[in-house]
Amino acid sequence: MKRETYRDFDATELLCPSCKRAVPVRKRLLLILSNGDKYDYSCVFCGTSVGDKIVMQKGNFSILTK
Repeated sequence: MKRETYRDFDATELLCPSCKRAVPVRKRLLLILSNGDKYDYSCVFCGTSVGDKIVMQKGNFSILTK
């Protein structure tokens, strides 16, 4: 039986190509996808996008329609 040792990591600092140094980042939800949510990390100083991440959904979800 495999135990899950961690759930998810979030970046607190990443290298900004505009500022040319490691900077604190702001995480925001970019897209809601059928297999998970896509987040964007941006520099808190200049707003440049410095990375992204997809958090996979667990379980079976379906899209509801009228």
